Amino acid sequence: MTEELRYDSIAGLVAAAEAAGEPISALVLRQQARQLEQSEEAVYARMRDTYAVMAACIEPGSEEGLRSASGLSGGDAFRMRRAVETGKNLTGGVLGGALYRALAVSELNAAMGRVVAAPTAGSCGILPAAVLTMQKEKGCAEHDCVMALFTASAVGMVITTSACVAGAQGGCQAECGSAAAMAAAAIVELAGGTPRQAADGVAIALKNILGLVCDPVAGLVEIPCIKRNASGVAGAFVAAELALAGIASAIPADEVIAAMKKVGDAMSPALKETAEGGLAATPTARRLYEQVFGRPAEEGCAGCGGCGGR
Repeated sequence: MTEELRYDSIAGLVAAAEAAGEPISALVLRQQARQLEQSEEAVYARMRDTYAVMAACIEPGSEEGLRSASGLSGGDAFRMRRAVETGKNLTGGVLGGALYRALAVSELNAAMGRVVAAPTAGSCGILPAAVLTMQKEKGCAEHDCVMALFTASAVGMVITTSACVAGAQGGCQAECGSAAAMAAAAIVELAGGTPRQAADGVAIALKNILGLVCDPVAGLVEIPCIKRNASGVAGAFVAAELALAGIASAIPADEVIAAMKKVGDAMSPALKETAEGGLAATPTARRLYEQVFGRPAEEGCAGCGGCGGR
């Protein structure tokens, strides 16, 4: 392949992969190596190191005594993992495993044990949980899992170019939605799906979370963010399952991304990470704010602590 790979559309990625007769990941690795003026082996090694960081989050993130500095989160990954490992969860090892891994990465992030941005810290558990679960529960090779991260990264770059991945700009649809879309593409590739099926996974995952607001309680990336990471990886597996079964998205991925941007642009600022609306404005959220900061939340207060308590 001599033409430079572009990250301005999912359709373009699919067309390039189909023309080359290769997975999206192979094209991305080759292009990134050229762009960085490094060998493919060196670029792959860097991504493998990133994957190792993700994997290293699971054990400490699943510890029973893990708590965030605020005290609002910690211990849920342990509970979910215990349910899975004792056979008491409803959905088996694949989905159950994905749920506890997403919680583990997110809770460790909230406890400042290790920060993983995939593509953001607020959506950090979704992609790692998806790929690690494919390795642990479905027997995918580590090499393939690392390569799948290149596919996920390409999807993330298209979304960043065409829309955004920040909750403060586009709501949680842009944050956990983008991560779910990236994860869905990675899962499809790991399961042997085609580039076109990966694109359908992207579209389905993102449109199923369209419109989700960003409303962190007390301005902290814990409630409801951590549980939305679990929901996001579940949505990624749903999207991948549908795509792999040959179910196409009626709306192409690039149009879904464009729609997500328009929805985010139209969203009230109170619903974009300001902690002024949604769940953050509920009576319980206000009580939690006072519990964390030692003072009542004022009307319209973002709860971010940026005022220094004034």
